Amino acid sequence: MTLDTQRYRNKMRQKQARVNLVPLIDVIFTILIFLMVTSSFQAVDTGSVSGKPQVSQTDGTSQYYLIPVTGLKNVTVNGVDMSKDIKNDAIAVHRDVIDYGEIIIKAKEGTIIITSPSNIPPDKAVSIPQS
Repeated sequence: MTLDTQRYRNKMRQKQARVNLVPLIDVIFTILIFLMVTSSFQAVDTGSVSGKPQVSQTDGTSQYYLIPVTGLKNVTVNGVDMSKDIKNDAIAVHRDVIDYGEIIIKAKEGTIIITSPSNIPPDKAVSIPQS
């Protein structure tokens, strides 16, 4: 008995390779379920929306700290416009405002919005930077 290799080659050339996706999907779902079961999730505290770190005490001895923003045009403290204190695209902010208040920097708009603690008036919350 002779083997007809030519007919076998033609038959193999005409068949197209097929990939069965069902086992692949099964494996992917198995891995996904495994990762979900073995992972540990923790709740995120969204108490601070400003993104600044919680500081228990102030480091350093300075009363005011410099906040530079390129193209700074407008500074608002508790709704009061304090843009007159801008010097060289920067503003000096009181350390208690940094520790206990809220500072929102909108760099694209060139704006800083500050909410100071109730015991600090707007004229004390910010100052003209000293060179």
